[in-house]
Amino acid sequence: DDIDMLTDLSAWEIRLEKLFSHGTVEDMLDLALLDSIIKCPDLSIQPFLDMVRGMLMDIPDLGQDRYETFDELHLYCYRVAGTVGLMSMPIFGCADGFGVEEATEPALSLGVAFQITNILRDVGEDAVERGRIYLPRNDMEKFGVTEEQIFAQKLDDNYVAFMKHQISRARMYYERAKRGVPMLSPESRLAVQSSLDCYGGILQKIEENGYDNLTKRAYVSKWEKLALIPFSWYRTQDIAKTFPLPGDDD
Repeated sequence: DDIDMLTDLSAWEIRLEKLFSHGTVEDMLDLALLDSIIKCPDLSIQPFLDMVRGMLMDIPDLGQDRYETFDELHLYCYRVAGTVGLMSMPIFGCADGFGVEEATEPALSLGVAFQITNILRDVGEDAVERGRIYLPRNDMEKFGVTEEQIFAQKLDDNYVAFMKHQISRARMYYERAKRGVPMLSPESRLAVQSSLDCYGGILQKIEENGYDNLTKRAYVSKWEKLALIPFSWYRTQDIAKTFPLPGDDD
């Protein structure tokens, strides 16, 4: 129940403090994290603590199930996803000539892009199964979209225009994130570029579904993901700067 979730998350926060401050481990998961802390001294406790606070925002009845503005939603996206970028960056490493400070903004943008994509993919599911609407209320009001319409899974022109706006915002964060791939160490770039391409493909699937994310779930199939890997690899190569793939130089 809600109290158990709150207790568990509080316990995780205490474990993190002990682990980062004193190297105290309770199980194999802690041991793996301690190993990363030792090998990557730039790894900070802050994104881990922020992620716990993001999970607190999702606790039913105790957390938050509506967001008035995108600024409010952005905080949630940072806590549950942007933090992953900050955790990963010291492990991925930076290329020569780049530092953590320069790579931080693209890493945060990628996490936010991923979480916005999750939200757009799951609008109908979140509303019907969980009673949650993560979409900013002021944006909904601007486009004439109501909560009742989302719960009723009613697609109309207003909703389509609303979704186009949300997808455009998500793609803006993907574009910011792309700038960070060359900042990573060469051996880390393909994993990040592949995840960026695959997740960004979900937005295209929403468009192909006629912007119906109320009754349809957009996804990129396993075979489509595999087919994207050569293109992702090419994008990480220096030659891609001179000869970009079609559409990449827009």
